[in-house]
Amino acid sequence: MKRPILLLLALCLAAIAVVALVVGEIIVDRAGAGYNLLIDPGPYEVSDQASAFHQGLFVADLHADSLLWSRDLRRRGNYGHVDLPRLEEGNVALQVFGLVTQVPKGQNFERNSGDTDAIGLMTAVARWPPRTWKNNFERARYQCQKLERLERSSRGELMRILKRSDLRRLVERRAAGENIVGGMLGLEGAQALNGELANLEKLFDAGLRMIGLSHFFDTPVAGSAHGVEQGGLTELGRRVVAESERLGIAIDLAHASPATRRDVLAMATRPIVVSHTGVRATCAGPRNLTDEDLAAIAATGGVVGIGFFEGATCGNDLDAILDAVEHAVRVIGADHVAMGSDFDGAVETPFDVAGMALITEGLMARGMSHGDIAKIMGSNVVRVLDQTLPD
Repeated sequence: MKRPILLLLALCLAAIAVVALVVGEIIVDRAGAGYNLLIDPGPYEVSDQASAFHQGLFVADLHADSLLWSRDLRRRGNYGHVDLPRLEEGNVALQVFGLVTQVPKGQNFERNSGDTDAIGLMTAVARWPPRTWKNNFERARYQCQKLERLERSSRGELMRILKRSDLRRLVERRAAGENIVGGMLGLEGAQALNGELANLEKLFDAGLRMIGLSHFFDTPVAGSAHGVEQGGLTELGRRVVAESERLGIAIDLAHASPATRRDVLAMATRPIVVSHTGVRATCAGPRNLTDEDLAAIAATGGVVGIGFFEGATCGNDLDAILDAVEHAVRVIGADHVAMGSDFDGAVETPFDVAGMALITEGLMARGMSHGDIAKIMGSNVVRVLDQTLPD
């Protein structure tokens, strides 16, 4: 009798474990739904003229945090902001996916320390490998692997962008009418290096091609606009910037402190990116850029991605986004402005990625030329990445 009872107990424990894992996935998935809200879930309608023009554009978005969550990005979701079907509906040719590795508890725009970790439990509940549970570097590498797996399982719908020739091939395939989407990886804060320069090349080997030096707290590399000290580049930070340029990793100054921005701009030899931000002229806030900041980024040949969330635009509608875009264009010209949604970044947005044509139509309605709109919606990103990606 003892053996059957033990067997039954083992089967019951196994069943409980399976249920716990499934429930854990659902909990994290639904947590994402609760954080990544939509004011208008669509469907989105634009004029025939705007639709036809938008469908002929190469559209790029510089930042979405979709890899953090548990959704299957191969399937169209009814919550959250980004998946492959909605990328195709929005005619998005290139999506940069952020690698989020640590979020401070009580996160705010003013002052955070890096002593707490609000996503540690989530990594365990979501069945991330144990190596990721308390290790920022491993969390970043795991998300790199998630995009690689998505590419393999997408049946040709997604291709990772790892080098200049990949980008050029993507542009050619889109121009030929293919619906393929390019996916590129950007690091949301250099705390993921765990203080070791050697980890930068390891993440490069895993697919990283853009690096944000800080996120919501100061890192061993650089000060954050939301940190305690808000200093500039550390000695390690200077080595990270130089090594990133050598490898072919674009420098991203989103979330960077003013001192970090000054230090990076003083040493950069390649175009600088600010992947998701706002402008202080339309929305005063510690992470948003002054006109002087905009001019300094443009002077490197770089590009500024305008965010779609309230912290970037001080609004929750399309007009707030368009206001920020228009101001940036007035200050630095259309050659240096881009889209940086922050989709799936625990933010509420007016629309999801399927609604990108709304921006095209809005810029048309405000009298912007087709040539300038094409630059803002994506060709500026192509130009900058063509100068930063490795051969």
